[in-house]
Amino acid sequence: MSSITDSNTRFGHPKGLFYLFFAELWERFSFYGMKALLILYMTKQLLFSDDMSIGIFAAYMSLVYVTPVLGGIIADHYIGYRKAIFLGGILMALGHFFLTIELPVFFYGSLALIIVGNGFFKPNISTFVGALYKEEDKRRDSGFTIFYMGINIGGAVAPLLCAWFAEVYGWHYGFMLAGIGMLLGLFYFYRGTTKNVFLNKGKVPDENIYNEKFLGLNKGQLVWLGAFLAVPVFALIVKFNQYEHYIVWIATIAITATMIYIYRSVGTIARKRLLVTAYFTILMSLFWAIFEQAGSSLTLFADRNINLVGLNAAQTNSINSGFIILLAIPFSWLWAVLIRKKKNPNSAIKAGLGLFLLGLGFIVFAMSANSVDSFAKTPMWYLFVGYFILTVGELCISPIGLSKMTELSPKKYLAFVMGVFFSASFYGHFFAGKIAKLTTVSEEENLFASGIFGQITETVTGLTSTFSGSNQAAFEQLYQYVSVYAVFGVLTAVIGIIVMMISPFIKKLMSGVH
Repeated sequence: MSSITDSNTRFGHPKGLFYLFFAELWERFSFYGMKALLILYMTKQLLFSDDMSIGIFAAYMSLVYVTPVLGGIIADHYIGYRKAIFLGGILMALGHFFLTIELPVFFYGSLALIIVGNGFFKPNISTFVGALYKEEDKRRDSGFTIFYMGINIGGAVAPLLCAWFAEVYGWHYGFMLAGIGMLLGLFYFYRGTTKNVFLNKGKVPDENIYNEKFLGLNKGQLVWLGAFLAVPVFALIVKFNQYEHYIVWIATIAITATMIYIYRSVGTIARKRLLVTAYFTILMSLFWAIFEQAGSSLTLFADRNINLVGLNAAQTNSINSGFIILLAIPFSWLWAVLIRKKKNPNSAIKAGLGLFLLGLGFIVFAMSANSVDSFAKTPMWYLFVGYFILTVGELCISPIGLSKMTELSPKKYLAFVMGVFFSASFYGHFFAGKIAKLTTVSEEENLFASGIFGQITETVTGLTSTFSGSNQAAFEQLYQYVSVYAVFGVLTAVIGIIVMMISPFIKKLMSGVH
């Protein structure tokens, strides 16, 4: 049964899903359009070193996913999903437009605006999708997969268009196009509210609490003020990213303490399920740490060591999302068929399969070195095959993870636990930055050039750490990339197998949730 009447459905799903679909599509267009340009903008336009650029990129991308924890709490208790989404969208639009001004204060301030804005937008629009369905509604996984396709339509189109605008007209036009995308996302969400497709969902949870005054301002006004005051704080963290590990520790302590409090305040079944949400969050942290080489080291790898045809390096960021567009509906159909036949793998198995395929995808990237030419360039088809494999892995773990969070979380703390799940991207991007820095050429010895790691690298790539000839520097850079991809690819695939092996134990803890 649907949580809303049949007259308010479309294609078997709540109408509100499709307004959220388009709002998220355009918001992700803005986000991924800017993300595709960022690492190349820093290395080519601002002339930052690889190490500095990767540090800034990792800090920005990790903080973008820690703020949803706070945004989830604030929406849960004070302003509701709708106001949080509007606030987040406005902040993100400002951030994209300010990137068109080439001054350090605007560069770091723009990244900070997007960080804060995403904290309000991202967890609450995903939670909003879950709120459209009853707990036992079997359409939930399918609905989230459709929603996930919207994310990736934006993610596929944005790098192509924004990178083209940046190349033809200049970097700032690419950033401006991203900002326009964010405004379109806000328009679609506002249109959904005016058409009442969300009914009474997502409103302020308690008007009395919302209207309480402090220093002459109500809670909603205080949230807006606090959001803008947080911007310079996050700008400084991005600028001085070498100290970000302190933020990681603080966030970990805060999240752990809150999860312990929730654990103690709920019943036995809810406790078991809460442990599973923490387990899935850890798995997703590992997934994103490897996967998110895509925006940093893989983009530089494509720029420097792949024979690109038809796409520039920034535009290769659309490959993953393009595959998701092609595969999302078939996967949604597949899960529905497997459910009818009672052969649908449980979520714990899907998570392990996702990690295994992610590792296999990076092994394929590393294998491209077997076909390297005299200019240290590898064939582009390896990039497509690797992205295809890891995209299948992503569809096994990420949209299903979103769906399971809405089922496994205690209802009173739903948005917070959703924020915790998104913190996996915070941790993932933080460690992704550490991994990406291993791909930079330095005078220090390559950790993956000797011992068992060296053997893995040579077996997968066909390369050793000794080079000679006129293109020695290019081969050294190639080796740095593929050695990291080979070793981490193998390790991730092995972990995926282990996760699938222990899935029966995790299934028991889920207490009836598939």
